[in-house]
Amino acid sequence: MPFPANTPTVDDLPGLGLQDIAQLPVELLAILQRDVDERIKRDKAAKARLDGALTVRYATRAAEERQAAGKDTGTIRFDDGDFTVVADLPKRVDWDQDRLAAMVERIRTAGDDPAQYVDIAFKVPERKYAAWPDAIRAGFEPARTVRPGTLKIEIVPQGGDQ
Repeated sequence: MPFPANTPTVDDLPGLGLQDIAQLPVELLAILQRDVDERIKRDKAAKARLDGALTVRYATRAAEERQAAGKDTGTIRFDDGDFTVVADLPKRVDWDQDRLAAMVERIRTAGDDPAQYVDIAFKVPERKYAAWPDAIRAGFEPARTVRPGTLKIEIVPQGGDQ
């Protein structure tokens, strides 16, 4: 079934109210959802290509400027024609959890409070929690809070996985 010429497109969505969009025919909502998903995929691919090209063009110069500034990471700025290029190389730090646990124990054994030096967090993977016996689970219940995630709705034609 073709839609009238004044049917909203993906480009029209930002200017429409949520209630107006919600009242559109389900067939049109499915088309809009598919079109938005395709546009996102295309835009992500375009962004990846552009970012790759910028890396090819500026990575060496940024590394040289960073080295001249005596920096391994962080933000540096340099000019290219009438433009300033801002190249940020963030610092990513990973900590060996077993070694940290040993250090925390040494601090505690020495009589100091490890919380003055490190943030300590405990996590329980939901898969492990679900496998626990009821008696153990009951002891942990007061420390557990369940919050809903974000609702995701997908419109799929009946009888197909298109």
